[in-house]
Amino acid sequence: MSPNPPSPSNKRQSGNPAKQAEINLTVKQQREQKRQEKLAEYQRQLAKRRRSKIVWWVVGGTAAVAVIALVAASIIFAPPPPKEYTAGSEGVTIEGVEEFTHTTEHVEGTVDYDQSPPAGGPHAAIWLNCGIYSEQVPNENAVHSMEHGAIWVTYNPDDIAGDDLDTLKGELPSSYVILSPYPDLDAPIALSGWNHQLKVDSTDDDRIGEFFEEYWRSQNVPEPNAACTGALDGPGKQR
Repeated sequence: MSPNPPSPSNKRQSGNPAKQAEINLTVKQQREQKRQEKLAEYQRQLAKRRRSKIVWWVVGGTAAVAVIALVAASIIFAPPPPKEYTAGSEGVTIEGVEEFTHTTEHVEGTVDYDQSPPAGGPHAAIWLNCGIYSEQVPNENAVHSMEHGAIWVTYNPDDIAGDDLDTLKGELPSSYVILSPYPDLDAPIALSGWNHQLKVDSTDDDRIGEFFEEYWRSQNVPEPNAACTGALDGPGKQR
């Protein structure tokens, strides 16, 4: 005769309450509990990934803003490009330009010029390399550069400095120009080409550009198109 099925009092017992609760669960309940645990874990991982994406979006966005700011700053604070002028002369009359007649010959030593700064005349056999100078340059070499069609821009350092000097540099072409201080100049700025000179009081004078347009690389100089590089660097040459 078969033994009687166990009564509730004969079920497996465990001294561990948690273990006993697991034993009491049906298979279906155990599966449902595991499914809920997996679902909870998936939701935790999903939330973690979302937080990571947000962090990377913030980091990436911040980096992008920083790059844009750097590019904008480089554009805003970059020096202006050189001005462009047409080489040659059109015979235009510019108010305030003085005209002179000078001979051209190579000499040694210093020259006592009629103008200050000079606008032509006897000069050194070696020309001054065109460029921007922070110190006064020799008259005799600069005059030779003007003989080749260069414009010599001089300024009184007591009047022109800082932003004004930067503005003046912004009016210059990329070649055939010399910029240098000229202490005791009787005007804030003087522009000198061979046999022509203009003195102005400020960097916003429109005649500065007009002078370059008319006399820069003039074909009326003694040696048009001759070089303005490959010779002498004066003191304080910057570029």
